[in-house]
Amino acid sequence: MTQTQPMATIPGPRPAPVTVPTAGQPYEYRRSPLVEPDWTRFPGWRHITREQWENAQWQRVNCVKNIKQLRAVLGDTVDETFYADLVADQQALATMSMLVPPQMINTMVPFAPMTTEAFRADPIRRYMIPVAADRRTDWPSHPYASRDSLHEHDMWVAEGLTHRYPTKVLAELLSTCPQYCGHCTRMDLVGNSTPAVDKLKLTLKPVDRYDAHISYLKAHPGVRDVVVSGGDVANVPWRNLESYLMRLLELETVRDIRLATKALMGLPQHWLQNDVVEGLERVARTAARRGVNLAIHTHVNHAQSITPLVARATQTALDVGVRDVRNQGVLMRGVNATAPDLLDLCFALQGEAGILPYYFYMCDMIPNAEHWRVPVWHAQQLQHDIMGYLPGYATPRIVCDVPFVGKRWVHMLTEYDRERGISYWTKNYRTSIESADLEALNKRYAYYDPIDTLPETGQQWWAAHRDD
Repeated sequence: MTQTQPMATIPGPRPAPVTVPTAGQPYEYRRSPLVEPDWTRFPGWRHITREQWENAQWQRVNCVKNIKQLRAVLGDTVDETFYADLVADQQALATMSMLVPPQMINTMVPFAPMTTEAFRADPIRRYMIPVAADRRTDWPSHPYASRDSLHEHDMWVAEGLTHRYPTKVLAELLSTCPQYCGHCTRMDLVGNSTPAVDKLKLTLKPVDRYDAHISYLKAHPGVRDVVVSGGDVANVPWRNLESYLMRLLELETVRDIRLATKALMGLPQHWLQNDVVEGLERVARTAARRGVNLAIHTHVNHAQSITPLVARATQTALDVGVRDVRNQGVLMRGVNATAPDLLDLCFALQGEAGILPYYFYMCDMIPNAEHWRVPVWHAQQLQHDIMGYLPGYATPRIVCDVPFVGKRWVHMLTEYDRERGISYWTKNYRTSIESADLEALNKRYAYYDPIDTLPETGQQWWAAHRDD
């Protein structure tokens, strides 16, 4: 029986591919390798060598401390209207005096022509060199704003030692930084006095202040976590800082030590000095031997601030034994309060610099800060919008630091009056000033949104109660 072979099929013309429309993602990740901006683009630094630039002492000596020095750096790239605006702010509104390292100025308008408009719009400039036109004139300060909005000074158990949380203390070793940020939550103590704020002063000699801290910790074995801050620990002479840290490491009850330094970003040259690196290694080895977690917490608010020098300083700290380097940024309108800005920053931190995105705090309720602050609902939306892009361990938590309560994730509020911008929060521990308050854990504590973000009815309510 003959088997019939199947007939060959002659392929016909292929149908045109169907184009399926795609919506895309709300955020598209593109890796951006770090680049150190060219500081010689500034008229005042045209002849500065790399050796000078990478020298910590040169950076400190050439910090911009006043308008005359800023003019010398910027030349005629910024016009007189900006300087007049800056004068107005410094004379009446600024809560922090001007102090900006060259490293930070170099990240302003880093890869575009420097113009007055570009400088005004720059996110780093907006919080490091605020001008009067930035601030609100209707509600420059919230009626409940205060110069020590978190009541840290009220909770001092020794000069410079704040005991807010049951197992943690904040140790303010000094009241200065290598740079002064306009939104500083410790504006009542840190930096020089301004026409708007007469600063508090630390009165004890450093050695006596440190002794008082150690004595308190010895007497309170329930404290296991010490945040060593200021000011900024980069302004403590290394010999003194190392001595303090070694004394902490002698306390068996201390299990976590965190060094708070914005200078890792603002003055990375400091953390690359030989004596600092070698001393940090000694501290890290001792911490590891004693089973203590040693970490650095820095404060970066925008991706522009992350440069190769910052990455090198971070990697050096990790190489000598620091367990983690983490970032605690602050949400600010005009700086980073959008999901793309936060994600750009987090990918630069985690992917390029080895810094773990940890927290973004809502800007605290200090005077003349309403133009920076965001409402709770906006922070909640941002937390929603950044989820799913970063690794889980590198997805930061957005928190509200509620007076008398402390850090709370922005979705943890108990009640929220959106019309008047009042959120209510509860807590599960007593601060050091509430030991006798039997009702502290049953109270609700209020936090307030910026009034200009409220609906018209809410703004009218606050206007009617402005003087209450």
